[in-house]
This record gives sequence, structure tokens and C-alpha cells, in this order.
Amino acid sequence: MPDLHDRPHRRFNPLLDEWVLVSPQRLARPWLGQIEPPSAASTVTYDPDCYLCPGNARAGNVRNPRYEGTFVFDNDFPALTLGPRIESSKPADPLLLAVPEYGICRVVCYSPRHDAALPSLSIPELRRVVDVWIEQLDDLAAKPDMTYVQIFENRGAAMGASNPHPHGQIWASSSLPDVPAREQASFERYRVAHSGCLLCEYLARERTASDRVVVSNDFFTALVPFWAVWPFETIVVPHRHVAALDELAEAERTALADILKTLTMRYDALFSAPCPYSMGFHQRAVNTTHPDWHLHAHFFPPVLRSASVHKFMVGYELLATPQRDLTPERAAAMLRTAHEATS
Repeated sequence: MPDLHDRPHRRFNPLLDEWVLVSPQRLARPWLGQIEPPSAASTVTYDPDCYLCPGNARAGNVRNPRYEGTFVFDNDFPALTLGPRIESSKPADPLLLAVPEYGICRVVCYSPRHDAALPSLSIPELRRVVDVWIEQLDDLAAKPDMTYVQIFENRGAAMGASNPHPHGQIWASSSLPDVPAREQASFERYRVAHSGCLLCEYLARERTASDRVVVSNDFFTALVPFWAVWPFETIVVPHRHVAALDELAEAERTALADILKTLTMRYDALFSAPCPYSMGFHQRAVNTTHPDWHLHAHFFPPVLRSASVHKFMVGYELLATPQRDLTPERAAAMLRTAHEATS
């Protein structure tokens, strides 16, 4: 492979069947764009005005229990609802299509502490979060007409989080969303063409090369993908071929908690502030087997050069193809070094 560290080139993303333009020479350009003040970490363990803290009131005169661990509730302002059911008719115009969509949206509070976050939770506390994700996956999969369960978290105001209290969301939908559908098609195409699992074989290459690996334990590896679009994007992949969270063994669940804590600690260490991100798990559709699927989690931090300089998808990226300046190899090295400097 030619030198990819100082000249423009394209990299292929086999999960989404798309290319990304990498332009490392642009790192030398001066930055005169918008600077966002870094988000400040909460310093209070309880906020009487927070609608996620224990015992506080939410919308509709609902009051949270005085929970001491995790707490799950149906979103008071859900993006998806279960009804009323509408009969779907054959569309009259193929260019103006709309069909009903149903689902359930839930909120998962990770901790009763208002000032907590994934990197500050203990391994047992994070393990409980993992168990709750799996419990919710199983519960939502049993609901009629549910096809996919998306577990995700938006951290920080930069990613649209409406509340700093540590929490994530779970949306169950009656259809298969676009991005998991594209990944499912890629897994299937790869198996037909190469008689193997796309992520199993990709992970083997990355663990051998190691220059894009950020952290690894006995059961999981977190790395900056070869095809990453966001500057410090990472993917967390289990070493064993499992299709969904509910297939993880006990030791693997604890190892997932461990690697999530370590990875998010490195994000915070590198940017000296609570690092904003969107993260989420991709897994097989519910009530199916899909042996091609390989469970994984994506982290998408918007940070570019610092906690105050963010990456935006604009211009060429909106109109042509995704593009990045910082190479994945350099991003992974920066995450590793930041952790070592604080250990």
C-alpha cells in the first residue's frame, strides 16, 4: 500500500459501501473558524431542577422514584409511538412516498448522580448498565411488530443532549433503519463473496497491525477504523462472533463495561474536558438469526482539533463524499498517548 500519511487518498468503508476522502496535508492550514466553548462538567451530585434526578418531577406530573442504580422509563416526548394503527395503502405516486412507522422510545438513566458519566462510573456500575441494555433489548423484542432496537447515547450539548444527567436512549422501531440495513447488506455481500465475516476478518487485520487500535482487553477491541470519517471516530468490536448484545456471555458483559469505561476516559483525557459524542450499538434485527451480523458499537465525537474546535459535515461532504484531514492512524496514537499521560 502506498504512503497514506501525507498525501490525499480515498479509503473504502465496507460496512456502508462508501468511500471517504482523506486529506492529511490540510492539517497545516490555519484555523479561523468558529470556536465553541468546551462544555463544563457538572459539579453537583443532585440538581433539583433536573428532570432525570431521583425524586424529581417530569412532564405530565410524573415523579421519578428515588432510584439508587439505573432507571428506565418511557420517553415523555417520544419520536415513535405505538398508535393509532393506520392501514397502509399502495402509494399513488412513487415520488411521494410515506408509510406509517411505529415504535417505543425509552430513556436509561445510568446513575442517580447528576455529575456522573460513562468514564466516571465504576466497572460494576457500568456492568449494570450493560445488563439493563440487554434486559431492555429482550423486553422490546417481545413487543408486537418490533423489528429493530437501537441503543444509543448523545453526550454533551454539542451533540444535542437536552440534559447533562448521564443517560442514554433506546428506540424500538417497526422497520429496519437505514444505516443498520446498509450494514446488514454489506455483511451478507461479504459472506457471499469471501465466505467469512466482514468484521471478524477486519478485526484480525487490525489486531495484527495495531496502529489504529486504541485499547483492547480479552474480549473486545476499540480502534479508529481505517475508513473513519469523524476525526476521532472509534468502533468497539467483540473478538467472538456474536450478532447481538443478548448473546454475550457473563465475562464478555463485564469486558464490555471495562472497554467502554477505558475508551471514554481516553476521550476525556485527550480533550481535557467532558468529550461530546454520539455512540450506539449496531446488531441484528430482533426475532431473527442473521448469522452474518457481528455486533459492534460506534463512537462519533464531533471534536476536530480540540474540545472547542468541532467537525461539521458541510460543503463537499454534503454534496460529494465524506472527507477528513487527520489520518485514523494519527488519531488512534493521540488517544493512546493521552491516556498514558494521565495514567
